Amino acid sequence: MQRGSDRLSVHRDDEMKHELQGLLRSGHPTRTEEWHDPEPVADDDPEVARGPVTPGRGPTSLESTRLELARILGRGVFPAGPRELMRALDRRHAPDALVEALERLPRKDRYTGVQELAEALTRSRETETA
Repeated sequence: MQRGSDRLSVHRDDEMKHELQGLLRSGHPTRTEEWHDPEPVADDDPEVARGPVTPGRGPTSLESTRLELARILGRGVFPAGPRELMRALDRRHAPDALVEALERLPRKDRYTGVQELAEALTRSRETETA
């Protein structure tokens, strides 16, 4: 039987299928050693994994905003002003809420990092709601 570019042998494929049968049938980990199981999601995990984060959402909005900005922007765009950051967010298909939040920041300001930008975004959000 031709296997193409598969890196595993037929025997290893069958062995892996046998190892996964219990998990697939039961719907939960079947390992006897607890340290083999993947770690469950913690209560204080950031909401980034559950969808886009917008400034001002939730009790840890500064942290969530900073994580989302860092995930999208990276280090290469800083230092930059709001216009350059809006262009970078737009190129990387960021959520519209982040781009709109940047539009409300003063044009003359420059930000040296994600933390500084996240603080400015949450401050502007707090002053809008107050």
